[in-house]
Amino acid sequence: MPMIKVITFDLDGVYFPNGKANFISALGKLGISEDEVKRVFLKSPQMNQQYKNGKMTDEKYWSWAVKEWRLDKPWQEIVKLMIDGYDVNESVVATVKSLREKGYKTAICSNNFPARVNGLQEKFGFLNNFDIAVFSYEVGVNKPDRKIFETLAKKSQVEPSSIVFADDNPDNLIGAKEVGITTFLYEGFDKYLEQLKSVGIDV
Repeated sequence: MPMIKVITFDLDGVYFPNGKANFISALGKLGISEDEVKRVFLKSPQMNQQYKNGKMTDEKYWSWAVKEWRLDKPWQEIVKLMIDGYDVNESVVATVKSLREKGYKTAICSNNFPARVNGLQEKFGFLNNFDIAVFSYEVGVNKPDRKIFETLAKKSQVEPSSIVFADDNPDNLIGAKEVGITTFLYEGFDKYLEQLKSVGIDV
């Protein structure tokens, strides 16, 4: 069994449990249906192939989104609405800090975009709790592309098998496995802690 040195945590739905749902709800109050929010914010190629891959600026994506949603508001106001809906899971934050104190490196490997990362950093300072951060918009590809996991391994400066990565989407584990990273299907935080213990991590 490899000795684990780097532990990866997911942001959306784990470190930040409710952000996406709260944003959908907030836009609903502005008269935008959930399906329409998801079409633009979660499913569009503009989001997934351009914005998250660093090929669209904050201004370009959000100006497009505001137009699609027919909102008469500056795009910066919609970004603020998104960030305002985020909170942290205190038990996850405490675990991340505790693992660092025990000598493990903590990491993020996330399909993401600058407005969210920068807004959340300003609000919570979350990046201060991680040694390694790999974002799709910096690498130019999304998970499960192996390039994002090669970047994670390179930044971690350890053998890939010494890195633990978990994701609730089994497809996202494929690229990590190809690189040799130790993977788990994420099925809730308590289960993840058990999985970490199973590979010898002192949680």
